[in-house]
Amino acid sequence: MAPPKLQPLYLFADSQLLFWKQGQRRLLESIVEGLGESAPLRAAYLGASNGDRPEFYEIFAAAMDNVGLAERRGISSEFTADERSFLESAQLILLAGGDVRLGWSIFERTGIKDVLLARHAQGAVLMGISAGAVQLGHHALLEAEHSSATELIDMLSLAPAIVDVHDEPGEWTRLSNAVHLLEGAVTGLGIPSGGGVVVHPDATLEPLRHPAHEFTFDGTRVTHALLWPHEVSSSPPPG
Repeated sequence: MAPPKLQPLYLFADSQLLFWKQGQRRLLESIVEGLGESAPLRAAYLGASNGDRPEFYEIFAAAMDNVGLAERRGISSEFTADERSFLESAQLILLAGGDVRLGWSIFERTGIKDVLLARHAQGAVLMGISAGAVQLGHHALLEAEHSSATELIDMLSLAPAIVDVHDEPGEWTRLSNAVHLLEGAVTGLGIPSGGGVVVHPDATLEPLRHPAHEFTFDGTRVTHALLWPHEVSSSPPPG
C-alpha cells in the first residue's frame, strides 16, 4: 500500500483567510477538495491556546458551513477519550490563536501533540491561526515565565521555519532576534495581518494575499526579504 500523501500546511496570521476568495472561489473550498475524500469529512478545532472560548469556535463553524462541512467538533483542553477518537479521524485540523505557551503546554500534557504529528503523517490537513501558525513552526521565542528574559521553545517543527505573525508594528524584531540566536539553523517567516503562507510538502512557501517576510542569517547578520504572492485578490475581509 502506498504511503499517505502529505498535505500542505496552512499558516494564517488571523481568521480572515478562512473566508477569503481567490477570484470567485474560496480558499477553503480548494483545501477541502484537495483532500479527495469520498466519505464525509471531519474537521477538528483545537481551542487550547485561547482557553476554549466559544466565540472563536463559532468563527471556525461559520467557515466550515461555507464549504458544507457539517461534521466538525471542538476539541477541549480536557482532551477526553471521545475527543481523542474524533481528532484521530479528522482530515482537517485547525490550531486556534491565543497564547502560544498556554496552548503548547496543553498539547504536550494531554498527548495532543503526538496526535497532530501522526495525523499530518497520515495525510490530514493542518491549519494554524496566529498562535496556531507559530506552533506549526520550529520554535517560538517567548518571554520566560519568571523573568523578563526570553527563551526558545521547540514547537511541532512541521513548517521549516520559526513563524511569527502580525508583528508589523514591531518590525519583526522578535523574529529577527530568534533567527540570529539560532545562527542560521532555521529561517524566520513573518506573516502579516490578513495574510498567510502555504507550506507545500516539498517545503516550498506560497504566500497568500500579502507578502510574507523571510529572515535568514548569512553568518554575520540577519537579512530580510519579501516573499510575494502569485496573485492578489480584491476580496474584502469579512466584516
